[in-house]
Amino acid sequence: MDVLPVSAHGERPVTERVWKIEESALVGASAEDAYTAVSELRNMGRWSPECFAVWCRGQEVREGTRFVGFNRKGLLLWFTTCRVTRAERPHEFAFRVTTFGLPVALWGYRFEPEGAATRVTEYWEDLRTGRGARTAELLGRVFTGTRPADRAEINRAGMRATLDRLAAALGG
Repeated sequence: MDVLPVSAHGERPVTERVWKIEESALVGASAEDAYTAVSELRNMGRWSPECFAVWCRGQEVREGTRFVGFNRKGLLLWFTTCRVTRAERPHEFAFRVTTFGLPVALWGYRFEPEGAATRVTEYWEDLRTGRGARTAELLGRVFTGTRPADRAEINRAGMRATLDRLAAALGG
């Protein structure tokens, strides 16, 4: 994980905002099993350090499936509405996140077999751009307590935790 230096006054330097990141881990399971673990939406609370529950109708998850993610960070609680944008078993699973109808992020996972194991890559893209971006930024800061400049670094740490939990559950 890249850590930004801190000045003698405890301030971080102004840096260019990071809009996309990804992290990978090797898990001791087939791509099919890893895909299944990630795409079972109600399991998301097992893997993510931020999402603690998911609500969705029905059991079948495919492109277009909508769900609500319930999240927490310390004492802060919030929900997001999501829509599955890719459900390409066993290669890729992704979903768009919105809040109050405003674009927030794209989250996804790619699954690449490596022998008897699978390399799982989690990726994130900040979608708070264009019309409504300022409102989405404000809502993000209020609900999550995260400054836009810190978002990628915090999400990277969360991705590492997610992938570590997934690897521990699936072997690896």
